[in-house]
This record gives sequence, structure tokens and C-alpha cells, in this order.
Amino acid sequence: MFLLFTILFNVLGNNPAVSGYQIGDKAADFSLKATDGKMISMNSFPKAKGYIIVFTCNHCPYAVMYEDRLNDLSKKYTSKGYQLIAINPNDPAVKPDDSYDKMIVRTKEKSFTFPYLFDEGQQIYPKFGATKTPHVFLLNQDKIVKYIGAIDNNAEDANAATEFYLENAISALENGKDPNPSTTKAIGCSIKVKK
Repeated sequence: MFLLFTILFNVLGNNPAVSGYQIGDKAADFSLKATDGKMISMNSFPKAKGYIIVFTCNHCPYAVMYEDRLNDLSKKYTSKGYQLIAINPNDPAVKPDDSYDKMIVRTKEKSFTFPYLFDEGQQIYPKFGATKTPHVFLLNQDKIVKYIGAIDNNAEDANAATEFYLENAISALENGKDPNPSTTKAIGCSIKVKK
């Protein structure tokens, strides 16, 4: 029994069970500090046709592998009305590399084309139900959750990806349809919280 518990603990991680938004739920807005010092919310983009909310961070290798792809997605879809907003959910007391000051440095290093926000006090990620970095939530203009999960099916090599879950979900919305699949498994590092 102890062995089974140990295996489950290591596989599932030590985060408390996280429940959050499901497909079809309306997300509440938030107001979080961006790396430029401004407070940003979804309502900061009143003309948006949708919102690409990505929980990500500085330190996680998976998050790092997706940084260039996030920049590309932001460039491609902002002009089409879909605002990408990145949120760092990690506690910097657990992972100092995810501090607000280091987020500012990372934004400059990578020339992020999207706002990068700090979930100070870790109030927002549990509402969404994010468990990984990166973890994506696609919302329509009414802030209804339409897709939850991974960006694509190959974290390690963008050129080897064959399923573009997020882009396909956006295309579905553009065509007045619901994404299919509407959920995929997010692959990444667990969100860091104090034990």
C-alpha cells in the first residue's frame, strides 16, 4: 500500500487537488501586474474576439521550449483579435527563478510580444484549474472557456509537431464551431506552491 501511495504521489505531484473551469464555464476577469508595471485584465482588451490564457513560467524546461512558439502565436493571432496573456502562477519562495524581477528580465531577453503577468498570492491559477506550465485556456469574447490543454503535441521540437491543438481550436471558433477536441492533456512542470 505504501508503495502504491508513493507512486501516486510522484506521478500526481504534491499539489492539492485542483478543480477549476470546465468547458462552457464563464471565466471571471482578473487584474494582475505585468512586467511593464501595468495592471492587466482581459477587460484591458475590449475589442478582443477571444483570449489565449497561458499559465507559464521562467524556470520550467517545457515552458522555455514554448517561449518562441508563444511569441509566434501572439504575433499571428493578436492581429486576428485573439489576445495572448501569459500568467506565471509559481510561488517564487519555492522557485526563485520565477520571481517578478526575473520575469522582467525574461520578458526583455525573449522580447515577449504579449503581456506576462504575475499571479501574486496564487489566487488566479486555482480558479482556472491550471496544473502545469504551460497550460492553455482558450476563451471566446464572452470569456466562455472553449479549449483547455496543450499548445501542440510536441514540446521538444516545434518542427516535429503534427497536432496543433490551440490553433485548431481558434480556427473552430473562427468558423462558429466548438473546438474538437475541446480538452487535451497539458504537458509540463507542476505549479510550485509552498508545502
